[in-house]
Amino acid sequence: MKKQDFSAIEVKKLREQTGAGMMEAKRALVEASGDVAKAVEVLRKKGTLKAQAKAERSTKQGIVHAYIHGEGRIGVLLEVNCETDFVARNEEFKKLVHDIALHVAASAPLYVAREDVPASVIEKEKEIYVAAAVAEGKAGNIVEKIVAGRVEKFLQEVCLLEQPFVKDPDITIAELITQKVAVIGENIQVRRFTRYVLGE
Repeated sequence: MKKQDFSAIEVKKLREQTGAGMMEAKRALVEASGDVAKAVEVLRKKGTLKAQAKAERSTKQGIVHAYIHGEGRIGVLLEVNCETDFVARNEEFKKLVHDIALHVAASAPLYVAREDVPASVIEKEKEIYVAAAVAEGKAGNIVEKIVAGRVEKFLQEVCLLEQPFVKDPDITIAELITQKVAVIGENIQVRRFTRYVLGE
């Protein structure tokens, strides 16, 4: 499909899905031969590269967002940082922060990233998984593989950045942030969060 064959509807659809600019969306459609799904992948890959280039930049600005869910039964305080106060006031950034806070309320992560999980917690999990594998009668060399797989699954379940986004389970929170970095143009980092549950 040639560039001139794309309809404004296809370009608009791609822009709405990805937040890409008009020319970026058109270029991605050209590269993907008019396949919108493939064009999304093209933009994602380019967005990831853009995000990686920004990942080392300092994030001293941002907002602390309070989210209350379920008629006051669950509350979340979340700090997300960006590079400038201009972006901190940006509606796209605020929406991202709100969506992450909503996700924290719904999915109850324990840590932001796997680097935040204490070694003692991982060791305790390993002990439990080893005992369970041995109790199942697994052989020694198999036990190690089983434990490694279960630890990986545990980290994906308890770390915010690795959890599937509640509003779009096809992407993780880390991928959601990467997409927004590509759109907003600044490094974005989840700094910390606290989740409160009534009566706990």
